[in-house]
Amino acid sequence: MTPEDTIAVETGPGAMTHEAYYALAERLLPGAGLGGYSLPNDVRFVIHKGEGSRLQDVRGRWYIDYVGGAGALILGHAHPAIVAAVQEQAAKGMHFFGTLNEAALHLAQELQAAIPCAEKITFTSTGSEATFYAMRMARAHSGKSKILKFEGGYHGNHDYSAFSVTPKALSNYPAGQPETGGIPSGLAQSILIAPYNDLEVVRRIVRENRDDLAAIIVEPAQRIIFPKPDFLPGLRKICDDNGILLIFDEVVTGFRLAYGGAQEYFGVKPDLASYGKVVGGGGPLGCVAGRADVIGLAAPSYKGKPNYAYVNGTLHGNPIAAVAGLASLRILKEPGYYKTLNARADLIRRECQKVLDRHNLPALAVGEASLWQIIFMPRPPANHADVMAADADRTRKLNVAQMKAGLYVLPMVRGFVSSVHTDKDFEETVRALDTACRAVA
Repeated sequence: MTPEDTIAVETGPGAMTHEAYYALAERLLPGAGLGGYSLPNDVRFVIHKGEGSRLQDVRGRWYIDYVGGAGALILGHAHPAIVAAVQEQAAKGMHFFGTLNEAALHLAQELQAAIPCAEKITFTSTGSEATFYAMRMARAHSGKSKILKFEGGYHGNHDYSAFSVTPKALSNYPAGQPETGGIPSGLAQSILIAPYNDLEVVRRIVRENRDDLAAIIVEPAQRIIFPKPDFLPGLRKICDDNGILLIFDEVVTGFRLAYGGAQEYFGVKPDLASYGKVVGGGGPLGCVAGRADVIGLAAPSYKGKPNYAYVNGTLHGNPIAAVAGLASLRILKEPGYYKTLNARADLIRRECQKVLDRHNLPALAVGEASLWQIIFMPRPPANHADVMAADADRTRKLNVAQMKAGLYVLPMVRGFVSSVHTDKDFEETVRALDTACRAVA
């Protein structure tokens, strides 16, 4: 094959067959995919484009999208305001490096005004980078090496986060289980594990490790598990009482639960918070926000000092992602946006629960705000042990049946409602779920 043969001059339905695309993927990509998800052969597809609340595949089939770019697309696909902002910026330049750009500064200003803990901002390219740098800053600030995370919590793809994310058995707290090969064995000593929503176990682990503990990192809403009323305030007090930092991983919850994210929604302010997804409007952008004395350790003037926290990336503050993020935030800031969005999500959860009940399926449409998931369990989960006890096989079968009926939902993964999901989308969703329930009953 010559280089000329590899350039596709046509895209979309009819350009290449679905089978040809997957043959190409099998040859080029591990698992014929772009990451950690592999759909069953009978429902997998190649995306051609997204419009509003829907996706079209290369066969011309349309799906109602509840994945939403892993939650980043709170305004749906190809929102006119975002498209216009990106087009205007692209004509000025798609990428700069080594000095400031206007778009990044305007976005930083809006982020600082919106995020309760944000005295300063440092940009990243992804949410994974943001959690990685937040942990680094906490260690640099404190001079301590250990980080406490929660069982079932996902903080990205780096080695420090890849412990006890989807364990098959409960952890021997605080010892965690590596999620992947390739992690240095010594790293396990610096990551402590506790069960989510259990303050007593957290207090014990902190008491036993306070001399070496730099921070607690937590998803304020962990996957589809929401905190008990006393949990996040309890973490704040534990950190204050023991001189350790509290990090909120707001990659998902930031600008998703409320304009001020989980900090506004739950009324608890951390020392640092990591962001991705919504803040880039669908573009590759994240940030760490927080206390000036901690974020400030990333300043180049600290180079060479023991507490310097190195932060750098070719695409940090990328202007295309920055204008996309800023265009999104302008809309999210409109009065009543989140009240309407969350009410719409309540509606689809209720309507889906009616379908499940009508088919006598022991499953729940769980979630809060605009997060939701259908899962076979007797009650909403309070921790990862509850998730492990759910009927994963039946949940996966129902999710696959939903995809066959025209809903884009990743099997066993939480989904999102966007503000462009329409009444027609919801009506079709209920019918598709009814069809899926019949298939698995």
